Amino acid sequence: MRLPSTQALRALEAFARHGTLWQAAAELNITRSAVSHQLRFLEQDLGFDLLQRAGKGVMLTPQGKRYAADVRIALALIADAAVHYGDRGLLQGAITVSSTPGFATFWLCVHVAEFRQLHPGVTLRIVTPPRLEDVEAPGVDAFIAYGDGDWPRHSVELLSVVDFMPVCSPVLLNQLGGLNEPVDVLRSVLLHLDGLGDWLTWLTAAGVVGPRTDHGVIFSDMNLVLAAALAGQGIAIGDNFVCRQAVETGRLVVPFDLTIRAARAYYFVTPRDRPGNPAIQAFAAWLKSRLVQTAPVMRS
Repeated sequence: MRLPSTQALRALEAFARHGTLWQAAAELNITRSAVSHQLRFLEQDLGFDLLQRAGKGVMLTPQGKRYAADVRIALALIADAAVHYGDRGLLQGAITVSSTPGFATFWLCVHVAEFRQLHPGVTLRIVTPPRLEDVEAPGVDAFIAYGDGDWPRHSVELLSVVDFMPVCSPVLLNQLGGLNEPVDVLRSVLLHLDGLGDWLTWLTAAGVVGPRTDHGVIFSDMNLVLAAALAGQGIAIGDNFVCRQAVETGRLVVPFDLTIRAARAYYFVTPRDRPGNPAIQAFAAWLKSRLVQTAPVMRS
Protein backbone atom coordinates (compact mmCIF):
# COMPACT_ATOMS: atom_id res chain seq x y z
CA MET A 1 0.00 0.00 0.00
CA ARG A 2 1.39 3.41 -0.96
CA LEU A 3 1.64 6.20 1.57
CA PRO A 4 -1.48 8.43 1.46
CA SER A 5 -1.01 12.03 0.36
CA THR A 6 -0.73 14.71 3.02
CA GLN A 7 -3.52 16.67 1.31
CA ALA A 8 -5.89 13.71 1.62
CA LEU A 9 -4.97 13.18 5.27
CA ARG A 10 -5.54 16.88 6.04
CA ALA A 11 -8.92 16.68 4.31
CA LEU A 12 -9.87 13.68 6.45
CA GLU A 13 -8.74 15.36 9.67
CA ALA A 14 -10.64 18.55 8.88
CA PHE A 15 -13.81 16.64 7.92
CA ALA A 16 -13.62 14.52 11.09
CA ARG A 17 -13.23 17.63 13.24
CA HIS A 18 -15.96 19.73 11.61
CA GLY A 19 -18.38 16.98 10.57
CA THR A 20 -19.31 18.67 7.29
CA LEU A 21 -17.65 18.88 3.88
CA TRP A 22 -18.27 22.59 3.48
CA GLN A 23 -16.66 23.52 6.80
CA ALA A 24 -13.64 21.35 6.02
CA ALA A 25 -13.41 22.98 2.59
CA ALA A 26 -13.58 26.47 4.09
CA GLU A 27 -10.73 25.70 6.50
CA LEU A 28 -8.54 24.20 3.76
CA ASN A 29 -9.46 26.95 1.27
CA ILE A 30 -10.59 24.44 -1.36
CA THR A 31 -13.98 23.47 -2.77
CA ARG A 32 -16.39 21.03 -1.17
CA SER A 33 -16.04 18.68 -4.16
CA ALA A 34 -12.25 18.77 -3.77
CA VAL A 35 -12.58 17.56 -0.18
CA SER A 36 -14.93 14.79 -1.33
CA HIS A 37 -12.49 13.73 -4.06
CA GLN A 38 -9.58 13.68 -1.60
CA LEU A 39 -11.54 11.42 0.74
CA ARG A 40 -12.48 9.06 -2.11
CA PHE A 41 -8.85 8.88 -3.25
CA LEU A 42 -7.85 8.10 0.33
CA GLU A 43 -10.40 5.27 0.47
CA GLN A 44 -8.88 3.81 -2.68
CA ASP A 45 -5.37 3.99 -1.21
CA LEU A 46 -6.44 2.42 2.08
CA GLY A 47 -8.74 -0.24 0.71
CA PHE A 48 -11.60 0.39 3.14
CA ASP A 49 -14.57 2.76 3.41
CA LEU A 50 -14.14 6.00 5.31
CA LEU A 51 -17.56 7.47 4.53
CA GLN A 52 -21.15 6.33 4.75
CA ARG A 53 -24.43 7.96 3.84
CA ALA A 54 -26.27 9.90 6.57
CA GLY A 55 -29.51 11.39 5.28
CA LYS A 56 -28.59 13.87 2.56
CA GLY A 57 -24.97 14.01 3.66
CA VAL A 58 -22.11 11.74 4.65
CA MET A 59 -20.44 10.76 7.89
CA LEU A 60 -17.42 8.73 8.88
CA THR A 61 -17.72 4.98 9.26
CA PRO A 62 -16.63 3.53 12.64
CA GLN A 63 -13.34 2.48 11.04
CA GLY A 64 -13.06 5.92 9.46
CA LYS A 65 -13.45 7.58 12.87
CA ARG A 66 -10.67 5.45 14.36
CA TYR A 67 -8.36 6.13 11.43
CA ALA A 68 -9.12 9.87 11.52
CA ALA A 69 -8.24 10.00 15.22
CA ASP A 70 -4.85 8.41 14.51
CA VAL A 71 -4.29 10.76 11.56
CA ARG A 72 -5.03 13.80 13.72
CA ILE A 73 -2.42 12.74 16.25
CA ALA A 74 0.12 12.02 13.49
CA LEU A 75 -0.39 15.42 11.84
CA ALA A 76 -0.09 17.13 15.21
CA LEU A 77 3.19 15.34 15.89
CA ILE A 78 4.52 16.47 12.51
CA ALA A 79 3.54 20.07 13.28
CA ASP A 80 5.01 19.79 16.76
CA ALA A 81 8.29 18.48 15.36
CA ALA A 82 8.47 21.39 12.94
CA VAL A 83 7.99 23.84 15.79
CA HIS A 84 10.43 21.99 18.04
CA TYR A 85 13.29 21.62 15.58
CA GLY A 86 12.60 24.42 13.13
CA ASP A 87 13.05 27.49 15.31
CA ARG A 88 13.92 26.27 18.80
CA GLY A 89 15.58 29.05 20.72
CA LEU A 90 15.50 31.48 17.78
CA LEU A 91 12.27 33.32 18.54
CA GLN A 92 12.48 36.40 20.73
CA GLY A 93 9.97 38.90 22.03
CA ALA A 94 6.83 39.18 24.12
CA ILE A 95 3.26 38.21 23.23
CA THR A 96 -0.03 38.71 25.03
CA VAL A 97 -2.71 36.03 24.76
CA SER A 98 -6.25 36.40 26.10
CA SER A 99 -7.91 33.18 27.23
CA THR A 100 -11.26 32.33 28.77
CA PRO A 101 -10.81 32.06 32.56
CA GLY A 102 -11.64 28.37 32.91
CA PHE A 103 -9.43 27.30 30.01
CA ALA A 104 -6.58 29.50 31.25
CA THR A 105 -6.72 28.12 34.79
CA PHE A 106 -7.44 24.45 34.23
CA TRP A 107 -5.73 23.76 30.90
CA LEU A 108 -3.33 26.47 29.80
CA CYS A 109 -1.62 26.92 33.16
CA VAL A 110 -1.11 23.16 33.36
CA HIS A 111 0.70 22.97 30.01
CA VAL A 112 2.23 26.41 29.40
CA ALA A 113 5.69 25.43 30.71
CA GLU A 114 6.02 23.15 27.68
CA PHE A 115 5.78 26.15 25.36
CA ARG A 116 8.39 27.97 27.41
CA GLN A 117 10.74 25.01 27.08
CA LEU A 118 10.33 25.11 23.30
CA HIS A 119 10.72 28.90 23.06
CA PRO A 120 12.66 30.25 26.04
CA GLY A 121 13.19 33.56 24.25
CA VAL A 122 9.47 34.33 24.14
CA THR A 123 7.83 36.07 27.09
CA LEU A 124 4.19 35.00 27.30
CA ARG A 125 1.63 37.21 29.04
CA ILE A 126 -1.79 35.63 29.69
CA VAL A 127 -4.86 37.74 30.43
CA THR A 128 -8.55 36.90 30.78
CA PRO A 129 -11.45 38.77 29.13
CA PRO A 130 -14.66 39.98 30.78
CA ARG A 131 -16.74 37.78 28.43
CA LEU A 132 -16.09 34.32 26.96
CA GLU A 133 -16.52 35.52 23.38
CA ASP A 134 -14.63 38.80 23.80
CA VAL A 135 -12.01 39.31 21.07
CA GLU A 136 -11.62 43.08 21.42
CA ALA A 137 -8.93 44.27 23.80
CA PRO A 138 -6.05 46.71 23.26
CA GLY A 139 -2.58 45.24 23.39
CA VAL A 140 -3.70 41.62 22.95
CA ASP A 141 -2.02 39.67 20.14
CA ALA A 142 -4.31 36.63 20.10
CA PHE A 143 -7.44 35.31 21.79
CA ILE A 144 -8.44 31.81 22.86
CA ALA A 145 -12.17 32.43 22.63
CA TYR A 146 -15.22 30.27 23.32
CA GLY A 147 -18.05 30.99 20.92
CA ASP A 148 -19.62 30.32 17.54
CA GLY A 149 -16.62 31.41 15.47
CA ASP A 150 -18.36 34.46 14.02
CA TRP A 151 -15.80 37.25 14.32
CA PRO A 152 -15.73 38.74 10.81
CA ARG A 153 -13.01 41.32 11.50
CA HIS A 154 -10.58 38.67 12.72
CA SER A 155 -8.73 35.62 11.47
CA VAL A 156 -10.45 32.67 13.13
CA GLU A 157 -9.19 29.11 13.42
CA LEU A 158 -11.02 26.28 15.16
CA LEU A 159 -8.96 24.82 18.00
CA SER A 160 -11.34 22.15 19.20
CA VAL A 161 -14.97 21.24 19.55
CA VAL A 162 -16.14 20.82 23.14
CA ASP A 163 -18.05 18.06 24.92
CA PHE A 164 -19.69 18.80 28.24
CA MET A 165 -21.00 16.64 31.07
CA PRO A 166 -21.96 16.85 34.77
CA VAL A 167 -19.11 16.73 37.29
CA CYS A 168 -19.07 16.74 41.08
CA SER A 169 -16.81 15.94 43.99
CA PRO A 170 -16.62 12.30 45.13
CA VAL A 171 -17.60 13.45 48.63
CA LEU A 172 -20.84 14.99 47.35
CA LEU A 173 -21.57 11.93 45.23
CA ASN A 174 -21.27 9.77 48.34
CA GLN A 175 -23.47 12.14 50.36
CA LEU A 176 -26.17 11.89 47.68
CA GLY A 177 -26.04 8.11 47.83
CA GLY A 178 -24.93 7.96 44.21
CA LEU A 179 -26.59 9.23 41.06
CA ASN A 180 -28.33 6.42 39.21
CA GLU A 181 -30.49 8.35 36.74
CA PRO A 182 -29.95 11.77 35.12
CA VAL A 183 -33.00 13.18 36.92
CA ASP A 184 -31.22 12.48 40.22
CA VAL A 185 -29.01 15.55 39.73
CA LEU A 186 -32.05 17.66 40.58
CA ARG A 187 -31.72 16.43 44.17
CA SER A 188 -28.55 18.49 44.44
CA VAL A 189 -27.62 22.13 43.97
CA LEU A 190 -26.98 22.89 40.30
CA LEU A 191 -23.97 25.09 39.60
CA HIS A 192 -24.41 27.27 36.51
CA LEU A 193 -22.15 29.41 34.33
CA ASP A 194 -24.11 32.57 33.60
CA GLY A 195 -25.64 32.78 30.14
CA LEU A 196 -24.95 29.27 28.80
CA GLY A 197 -27.93 27.12 29.79
CA ASP A 198 -25.90 23.91 29.61
CA TRP A 199 -27.89 22.21 32.36
CA LEU A 200 -31.14 22.47 30.41
CA THR A 201 -29.41 21.18 27.27
CA TRP A 202 -27.86 18.19 29.04
CA LEU A 203 -30.98 17.19 30.99
CA THR A 204 -33.16 17.42 27.89
CA ALA A 205 -30.70 15.25 25.94
CA ALA A 206 -30.73 12.78 28.84
CA GLY A 207 -34.50 12.38 28.45
CA VAL A 208 -35.61 14.33 31.49
CA VAL A 209 -39.01 15.83 30.62
CA GLY A 210 -39.53 19.50 31.52
CA PRO A 211 -36.53 19.79 33.84
CA ARG A 212 -36.54 22.72 36.26
CA THR A 213 -33.05 24.17 36.09
CA ASP A 214 -33.87 27.63 37.42
CA HIS A 215 -32.48 26.83 40.85
CA GLY A 216 -28.98 26.55 42.24
CA VAL A 217 -26.12 29.02 42.08
CA ILE A 218 -25.13 31.08 39.03
CA PHE A 219 -21.52 32.21 38.58
CA SER A 220 -20.02 34.65 36.10
CA ASP A 221 -16.72 32.76 35.87
CA MET A 222 -15.96 29.09 35.14
CA ASN A 223 -13.23 29.17 37.78
CA LEU A 224 -15.90 29.87 40.40
CA VAL A 225 -18.16 27.12 39.05
CA LEU A 226 -15.43 24.50 39.33
CA ALA A 227 -14.19 25.83 42.67
CA ALA A 228 -17.69 25.31 44.06
CA ALA A 229 -17.86 21.82 42.54
CA LEU A 230 -14.46 20.90 43.98
CA ALA A 231 -15.66 22.11 47.39
CA GLY A 232 -18.68 19.80 47.20
CA GLN A 233 -21.19 22.65 46.94
CA GLY A 234 -23.14 21.16 44.04
CA ILE A 235 -22.98 19.56 40.60
CA ALA A 236 -21.51 21.53 37.70
CA ILE A 237 -21.47 21.20 33.95
CA GLY A 238 -17.86 21.06 32.82
CA ASP A 239 -16.12 20.45 29.53
CA ASN A 240 -13.55 17.88 28.52
CA PHE A 241 -10.67 20.37 28.72
CA VAL A 242 -11.24 22.37 31.89
CA CYS A 243 -12.22 19.28 33.91
CA ARG A 244 -9.65 16.83 32.60
CA GLN A 245 -6.97 17.16 35.27
CA ALA A 246 -9.46 17.25 38.16
CA VAL A 247 -11.10 14.05 36.89
CA GLU A 248 -7.77 12.31 36.31
CA THR A 249 -6.64 13.10 39.86
CA GLY A 250 -9.97 12.03 41.38
CA ARG A 251 -10.92 15.48 42.68
CA LEU A 252 -13.98 15.43 40.42
CA VAL A 253 -16.01 12.50 39.13
CA VAL A 254 -18.17 12.14 36.02
CA PRO A 255 -21.27 10.27 37.21
CA PHE A 256 -22.86 9.63 33.78
CA ASP A 257 -21.67 8.39 30.40
CA LEU A 258 -23.71 10.96 28.48
CA THR A 259 -21.64 13.79 27.02
CA ILE A 260 -23.10 16.51 24.80
CA ARG A 261 -21.35 18.28 21.93
CA ALA A 262 -21.51 21.99 22.70
CA ALA A 263 -22.85 24.43 20.13
CA ARG A 264 -19.82 26.61 20.84
CA ALA A 265 -16.16 25.69 20.49
CA TYR A 266 -12.67 26.98 21.30
CA TYR A 267 -11.14 29.20 18.60
CA PHE A 268 -7.78 30.87 18.08
CA VAL A 269 -8.56 34.44 17.03
CA THR A 270 -6.15 37.11 15.82
CA PRO A 271 -6.78 40.65 14.54
CA ARG A 272 -6.82 40.57 10.74
CA ASP A 273 -5.25 44.01 10.37
CA ARG A 274 -2.00 43.11 12.14
CA PRO A 275 1.09 41.63 10.45
CA GLY A 276 1.97 38.01 11.13
CA ASN A 277 3.91 37.47 14.34
CA PRO A 278 6.26 34.43 14.31
CA ALA A 279 5.92 34.02 18.07
CA ILE A 280 2.11 33.99 17.82
CA GLN A 281 2.32 31.49 14.96
CA ALA A 282 4.57 29.26 17.06
CA PHE A 283 2.20 29.53 20.02
CA ALA A 284 -0.78 28.62 17.81
CA ALA A 285 1.07 25.60 16.38
CA TRP A 286 2.02 24.40 19.86
CA LEU A 287 -1.50 24.95 21.19
CA LYS A 288 -3.17 22.98 18.39
CA SER A 289 -0.65 20.16 18.71
CA ARG A 290 -1.10 19.91 22.48
CA LEU A 291 -4.89 20.03 22.32
CA VAL A 292 -4.92 17.10 19.90
CA GLN A 293 -2.93 15.06 22.40
CA THR A 294 -5.30 15.93 25.26
CA ALA A 295 -7.61 12.98 25.76
CA PRO A 296 -11.31 13.66 26.43
CA VAL A 297 -12.73 13.11 29.89
CA MET A 298 -14.26 9.67 30.28
CA ARG A 299 -16.58 8.45 32.98
CA SER A 300 -14.84 8.09 36.32
